[in-house]
Amino acid sequence: MESGTDSLNALTWLLDAGADEAIGEAPVDRMMAKPHPPLEGGSKNLSARSAGENFSGRGPAPMPKIHPSPKFAPQISTLPQGEGKTDSIASAMELAARCNTLEELRAALESFEGCALKKSATNTVFADGTPAHKIMFIGEAPGRDEDRIGKPFVGRAGKLLDKMLASIGLDRASNAYITNVLNWRPPDNRDPSPEEAATCLPFLRRHIELVAPEIIILLGAVAVRHVLGKTDGIMRLRGRWLEYHAAGKMVPVMPTLHPAYLLRQPAHKKLAWRDLQAISGKIKSLQLLEMNGARV
Repeated sequence: MESGTDSLNALTWLLDAGADEAIGEAPVDRMMAKPHPPLEGGSKNLSARSAGENFSGRGPAPMPKIHPSPKFAPQISTLPQGEGKTDSIASAMELAARCNTLEELRAALESFEGCALKKSATNTVFADGTPAHKIMFIGEAPGRDEDRIGKPFVGRAGKLLDKMLASIGLDRASNAYITNVLNWRPPDNRDPSPEEAATCLPFLRRHIELVAPEIIILLGAVAVRHVLGKTDGIMRLRGRWLEYHAAGKMVPVMPTLHPAYLLRQPAHKKLAWRDLQAISGKIKSLQLLEMNGARV
């Protein structure tokens, strides 16, 4: 015989599985054969019962509801759908759309209070480098050093990125521009939540539009997911030219490995080197096209 605890555990398991209705008020042993009740009224009542109708012929009989105690009610995790969250995204979209220069966009971000990450961050990390040369690198989010200094990629990963850029003739002081999907550091460098990213994305999209880059390099899977909406792993996507629509044209996009990942997996630097060679070749071909266009 089942104990009271066993019964409660069974009920909890059923509720967690999604059961919220009973088919009768009394327990039923479904393994016991039951005699068929005598038919009354001939085939008419048989048809009604087969169709699930009650004896009055007015449709299915109502099912009694079970209202479980809150103690045993299943806990269902859902994304928050409050008005405040929707308002924050709408506010970000409206604020970003008003910006016509990078300086205005920076000021808008610094005044924006709709992202919870800003409350725990030391600085708003906007960008670094030279936007005029139209080569734009986008990472994930600021880390500890970036949050302290207020610029992207200034820690160990940033030093490696500078070496990667230098290997193909780029540097942030003259011909490369660097930013992140998020402008505030997530606590403990965790991945940004979908809600946090959704609040920051209007600013990033406007950032890309204002820079109007000729080439975009996405550093890591998080940047690829939020900029291009692709959820494939970075190993599957890296080294392939994709496209992003910005400022009225399709911009070539190269996903590659994040420098922080390369610090953990130095053996994969050879893959990043191949990507850098492809980026260098694309830059040269675009420069050649620009020169030919100027001559015409």
